[in-house]
Amino acid sequence: MDMSKRVPVTEEDKKKSYYKFFEREMVPPAPEKFAKMVQGPITPDKALPFHERNRLFEPGYLEEEVGWCVMPDGTGYLANLTQMPGVTTEMFDWFFAWHGLDNLRYKIWDPEDHYEAVTQNRIKALDPDLTYKEKLWDTTHEILEDTGMGPDHIVINFKHPGNMGFKSELIGTPACSSIVCGKGFGKGQPPFALPKTFMTHFVREIEGGIELRSRFWMGWTYENGKDVKDLPDGMRFPDMAPMSLALHNIKEFTNLAAILPELFEEEKNNW
Repeated sequence: MDMSKRVPVTEEDKKKSYYKFFEREMVPPAPEKFAKMVQGPITPDKALPFHERNRLFEPGYLEEEVGWCVMPDGTGYLANLTQMPGVTTEMFDWFFAWHGLDNLRYKIWDPEDHYEAVTQNRIKALDPDLTYKEKLWDTTHEILEDTGMGPDHIVINFKHPGNMGFKSELIGTPACSSIVCGKGFGKGQPPFALPKTFMTHFVREIEGGIELRSRFWMGWTYENGKDVKDLPDGMRFPDMAPMSLALHNIKEFTNLAAILPELFEEEKNNW
């Protein structure tokens, strides 16, 4: 294994019980998924429009569960479907509540691209009276990661799905067991601030595990109960933006699917 391709770790990191997951070879993504992303965009009519995101609760699958494009209004879109055998909804919710408490926890998710993830709400994440979902809602993570265009500082504000326009009463039904969603934005300052991105990881239980239906709407956000386009008229995301994020999403969640059952079993009580 070429450790030179890995993000830096400290000597203290090497003493932690979960450092072994950092040392492992990353599980390679399915070549056909990478190929589908690289071969070019899907047509925008096959994308899920931001204002129709509650269609994710419908049974079955939408026309395109894996792909990316730039929409006619200039906003970016990507979709990915990850099968996670042996993973439960509890494990997935736990990981999102857990990993922002220590950078190494973020690094083992994707040792080649994840540098830092720091929750700004440690007290909430450590509150034993909260569920895993509650530990994450209304928290902010400051992140440094490389999604294909060099390390970039990103802020994600995780929210209750009901406060992001989702029909939260349907969570816990066969249609959906959990939703991790948030508003993401770059840390540049105006006039160099990047448009906001709305992200969601929609979890559905399947035989033997869960499946993750990820969606990113670049240039969209949700404010005061309304969908808000955050991309100035006349501007357009370059194709590379959603494509590189889509490739990164495949890579990171393929690896998380592989390590999460063992990681949860060993570290679930290690906050």
